[in-house]
Amino acid sequence: MNDENKGYSFNALQAKGEAAFPNYYVGIHSLRDIATREDRVCVINILGGESRTVTPTSHAFSGGNIVCGTMPGRSGEVMKTKAGNIPVYHNIKEAMAAGHKFNVAVVYVPPSGVKDSVIEAVRVNPDITKVVILTEKVPVRDSRIIRQYCQLRGVDVFGGNCLGVGDSHHKVRIGGALGGNSPEESMVPGSIGVFSNSGNFTTTIATYLLTGGWGTTVSISSGKDVYIHYSAPEYTYAMHNDDRTAASVMYIEPGGYYEYDLEFKKPVVACIVGRWKAKLTRSCGHAGAIAGAGDNAQEKEKWFMNKFDVNEIFTPDNPVCSAKGAVVINISHIPAAMTAVMKLNGKEPDFEPRGDLSLKCWFSNSQGIDLPKELQVPVVEAIEPYNEQIAGLSKQVGTIFPRQNMKDCSGASRMDPKTQVTQIHGTSVLDASTKSYEENLVQSLIREYPDANGAAMTNVVLNALVNQSGSIGLAAADTARQAGNSPNTCLSSSVAMMGPNMVAKARKASELMANLFFEAGLKDASDASFDVGALVDKVVSGDNLDALTSEKGCKRGKKMLAGMEARGVKSVFVDFLNALAKKSGRELNAQLVLAATSCHLCWSGLMRKRVAMNTVVNMAWHLRIYATLVGSAVPADQQPDKKTFCGVAVKDLVESWSFTETAFLALFGKRPNDEERFGFSVLLGLIVTNGPGTISAQGAKGAVAADGSEVPGRVQVNKGYIGFLTHTGYAHGGNGFEAIAFLLDRFRDSGLKDPGARDHGMDLTAMAMAYGKEYLAYKIQAKAAGNLNYAKIPCINHPVFKGEDVNYDPRETFVGDLFKSRGDYNIFQDFYHELVNALYKTGVSRNVYCVNVDAVIAVILLKMLWTPFSEGKISESVMESAAFTTFLFGRMIGSAAEIDDHTNRGRNMDTRTAASKCSYAG
Repeated sequence: MNDENKGYSFNALQAKGEAAFPNYYVGIHSLRDIATREDRVCVINILGGESRTVTPTSHAFSGGNIVCGTMPGRSGEVMKTKAGNIPVYHNIKEAMAAGHKFNVAVVYVPPSGVKDSVIEAVRVNPDITKVVILTEKVPVRDSRIIRQYCQLRGVDVFGGNCLGVGDSHHKVRIGGALGGNSPEESMVPGSIGVFSNSGNFTTTIATYLLTGGWGTTVSISSGKDVYIHYSAPEYTYAMHNDDRTAASVMYIEPGGYYEYDLEFKKPVVACIVGRWKAKLTRSCGHAGAIAGAGDNAQEKEKWFMNKFDVNEIFTPDNPVCSAKGAVVINISHIPAAMTAVMKLNGKEPDFEPRGDLSLKCWFSNSQGIDLPKELQVPVVEAIEPYNEQIAGLSKQVGTIFPRQNMKDCSGASRMDPKTQVTQIHGTSVLDASTKSYEENLVQSLIREYPDANGAAMTNVVLNALVNQSGSIGLAAADTARQAGNSPNTCLSSSVAMMGPNMVAKARKASELMANLFFEAGLKDASDASFDVGALVDKVVSGDNLDALTSEKGCKRGKKMLAGMEARGVKSVFVDFLNALAKKSGRELNAQLVLAATSCHLCWSGLMRKRVAMNTVVNMAWHLRIYATLVGSAVPADQQPDKKTFCGVAVKDLVESWSFTETAFLALFGKRPNDEERFGFSVLLGLIVTNGPGTISAQGAKGAVAADGSEVPGRVQVNKGYIGFLTHTGYAHGGNGFEAIAFLLDRFRDSGLKDPGARDHGMDLTAMAMAYGKEYLAYKIQAKAAGNLNYAKIPCINHPVFKGEDVNYDPRETFVGDLFKSRGDYNIFQDFYHELVNALYKTGVSRNVYCVNVDAVIAVILLKMLWTPFSEGKISESVMESAAFTTFLFGRMIGSAAEIDDHTNRGRNMDTRTAASKCSYAG
């Protein structure tokens, strides 16, 4: 409104004609009038979800300026606030009939109802001068009608899609959530006006300005619907007429020409954002933040640079500005830009800077990574009440995962649909194939690989536990074998005997030691300098001595301790138990050493809140089952007493063998050489997991869900493994023998001696071509007879890796290159590559199929078994059993991860399928 028109009523101005008005209607002359202590407010849809959370704060902060609210069907109710109750009525008319007087309507209704709500309020109450629309995505047609209707009645409209308006000097907030739950923290009186297309950034800008010593006069969240009612021109006009406002910050998004013709009489810092939206063809974020070629972020930057007579963007390193203003594209640069601009105008900040914009972390967790000093973020104490909450959190041992429905979901594994490479705790199975068996077993639970010290402890305890002689589990497995059961069924019977009572002392000791050493501040479980004396005294004089020692020792426990000494293991937990036994005159048994190993392996992850306490408690159970599964795969006659396992002294296993070698021994009856050990590790690593959707993973997860993961103490870990085992079979797990059988048919009578010798003297190309021709004839004959279910060649082609002239499975390629880098050769893999080329040349395929990763598993295993098979020492049925059991050994790793993950994250019975998703095949 022009100065000459001040003091005229709206009707008088209307009578003077259009010349009395600027290019746009402005009922508010000054920013001082935006939100005043005299304003009285009615909130429409006051009890709705959004209003219910912010209106009480606005009411209390503004001194009780909300006189009433409306909500159809809720008349007679009240909204309770610290400043008193706000009465609720059916509609505006009823509120006015009750005697309430107000001049501001705040609208929270859904988009389709905004127009009618505004018109009703203005029509029924002629005293309304302001309407604040919080609703997002109001139809443009409705917005135009609202604008016209209100303009003709002298009513200013703010929004839509805004967070309201506020005045720091008047201490008033109308509509929305400017300042959040504590508006007084950001709405500090000063000399800067804030106009922002973003609601949340309106508050952020005010807060950032404080760090430069600048307070605010008015904060206006304009909203960024396509149609902005109180837009940049209206704001600029009112800013010029407010003697409190010395300068302004304008936060501008792409879309619209509201700012194009602006002329400023006061300094302005314009923050233009949204360069990334330049190529979008539909809105992303605010409905109005979509631009054409002329109103995108880059163009708006130019508009404002021209207005300010600057040719570059302001940054702290390049502080380009003028007395008219500056353009920034980073919100954090606003305080420095404002100070620089105002200095050119001879004006100092409103007060001393309050705080700064440096990163102030309440938490810091480097996850054990040794970061450079410049990347080590300092931690500051949080503000109240968060500091108390964080202090409480710091006393929590380990992490607590949020519970959720884990059906077809996993926090342990996932498969990349493009590469078909599965990951377990972020490690791909390709990388897992380069790790040892024992390392992968541990990683499945602690989410990272153990160091050499941890791996040595793992080898000691697993090898000490692998002998199953005299156990009921081995007897059950042998009986199942004699009954003709498959390997998975036999092992299930053994694991069933490994119930919670078998590890009760180890689990209890693990929990006690974890809490004890957490309170003592232990950081490194291998820290030889850590003094355990005080903890020993505490236990000896306390109530936990029986839980952490034993009246009698055991041979297995002594073997474990001797094995750790022989391997040079350094563990605070083992040192503690040894010192405790010595001080108390009591003994240690295998369960206690198992508990110490569990705590040691989990400790780093536990301290970094990467591992849950429940994992520490159950670690001993998992380790015991690992050893039981491998040990029970060996018949009783090969472990006739507790001293030997497959002809090898258990003492030797404990003190010098890796568990990888022991698993190989269980399957093939000998200690592997270096090449065999590497190939076996690769084989086991590749089959660790295929994601949570596989049948075996579903079995493990379902078993946990059935026990009820929300009470993790009731979950039977061994039953989870039984779920995995019973969900494998000849089609899932045993099918790996198909490729071996296929290769046996090709090489059975070939005279091959050593499948690892490059100079084998065989013409693989000729062999492949001969079979290609044979298979083509078979395929033609089968189709001619109408047999579309003819036999397929195993381990070639893939539904993802196809369509090129020559196709490759990147997983098979990775493993092939891995072996080549070691100088290893495998004739069976070489033959497969010759075969896919021969199938193309003979017309079986239209292009060269890939050799898929399943072939790798088959060729590695066959290479290991070829010599005893060719010498007649093992039969095809033994080979099939070995192939199946190898799969079980490897997949045990991924299943352990799913069992632990589902126990820590899942909900009771969450693997159920809803009845509506089931069908009847009648």
